[in-house]
Amino acid sequence: MVDAKPLLQSVLFLFLVCLSIYANGVQGFNKEKKKKVLHLQKFRLKQYGGTRTSACLSQKSRKVKGATILEIKHRDYCSAGKIVDWNKKQQKRLMLDDVHVRFLQSQFQNRVSGITTKDDVSEAQIPLTSGIRLETLNYIVTVELGGRNMTVIVDTGSDLTWVQCQPCKFCYNQQERLFNPSESKSYQSVTCNSTTCQSLQFATGNSGVCGSNPQTCNYVVNYGDGSYTRGELGRDHLNLGTTPVDNFVFGCGRNNKGLFGGVSGLMGLGRSQSLSVVSQTSGLFGGVFSYCLPTTEATASGSLVMGGDSSMYKNTTPISYSRMVANPQLSTFYFLNLTGISIGGVALRAPSFASGGILIDSGTVISRLPPPVYKAIKAEFLKQFTGYPPAPGFSILDTCFNLSAYQEVNIPTMKMHFEGDAELTVDVTGILYLVETDASQICLALASLSYEDEVAIIGNYQQRNQRVVYNTKDSKLGFAEESCSFT
Repeated sequence: MVDAKPLLQSVLFLFLVCLSIYANGVQGFNKEKKKKVLHLQKFRLKQYGGTRTSACLSQKSRKVKGATILEIKHRDYCSAGKIVDWNKKQQKRLMLDDVHVRFLQSQFQNRVSGITTKDDVSEAQIPLTSGIRLETLNYIVTVELGGRNMTVIVDTGSDLTWVQCQPCKFCYNQQERLFNPSESKSYQSVTCNSTTCQSLQFATGNSGVCGSNPQTCNYVVNYGDGSYTRGELGRDHLNLGTTPVDNFVFGCGRNNKGLFGGVSGLMGLGRSQSLSVVSQTSGLFGGVFSYCLPTTEATASGSLVMGGDSSMYKNTTPISYSRMVANPQLSTFYFLNLTGISIGGVALRAPSFASGGILIDSGTVISRLPPPVYKAIKAEFLKQFTGYPPAPGFSILDTCFNLSAYQEVNIPTMKMHFEGDAELTVDVTGILYLVETDASQICLALASLSYEDEVAIIGNYQQRNQRVVYNTKDSKLGFAEESCSFT
């Protein structure tokens, strides 16, 4: 005789599963969602809508359980005035992003080849320092230096932190008052014969140079397009939120040129063990920091967390980690081994995946991939994203659509896979790029490198609404999905 009890349990279990699927919608039938719904009206508002402020107001901060949390915003938050032409703004942004990537690639080639370049226009005969182009960097936080609030760009591709200083031979316009060392009781100059000055070699690729009496340690960072910062190294009291950092070494810029968006300077979160914020605060935060990058919406905010207490995060998926790849010639940058990419659940195969190293960079906007990899992604995306009218390509983006007649679209999911089974699930807002405000031109937000042997890059557009965790002590980097918010 058959026992009815197990049968009843099985029927009850099946009923509960069906009830769960019904409650979670049609997509609950798939173990892994193959497509995501993009609500175009909301997407357009996140990219274009919202009132911009004409002042770069200080970002908030708080301290919880030993971790310091800084509010992080897109730099458009500080854009003065109303956007007159959205299309031209995007064209300029992508053009500058392309300049930025080309400059990065040239610096990679020079460093690997051991080529150095002299700065012909430096009055102090200082060698040209490799760096990246600040106009394309997108995210800002507020710190306190020498008792004054400073809004600075966050950059994982630079080590040296710098701000504009008085007296200034030439300074670009910024929203806040210039930092004045003479008004700070804790400011000290770094001398040119010190080990700190010598560490500029590791932080920037070039050594410091002695200035006039007193013999200060002079630096220069040139960004490849005529933009630069020049000045001397100094020490002062830094506050990250309410966390004090004594004798913090930074660049005091006396001669600066460029379109830097009204901010006071730059915060270097690079990997090298010399002058970066990460290395200078390792005793406080253990060499761990993380961020969640928000969209460009005026009211959107994210967080930069200094410290490794994961209870501070608001991730909705577990953090998956991958090993950081060491590159002695490019010690400032963070590299990972990319093992694959999947579109709509379809794993793509391309020979370039085997070559490994891909740079993750907060300063690049659009991710760049080797030609065979990009070609495979484009083909699979077009195979799955069917029935939508095409639109002309735009700048570096060559796969575009006219979605002006649609309220919402189902777009294939996108995942990047890394060594150690780590995954970056690209947020739905990071797959398509809005060119025209009416969605008549909206493009796949990826671009191909010019050559297969160039360095692949994960840009910040594909890092939106992700908790990205940098653990330099254990040489690992993690990803988890998170709806970015400071509150």
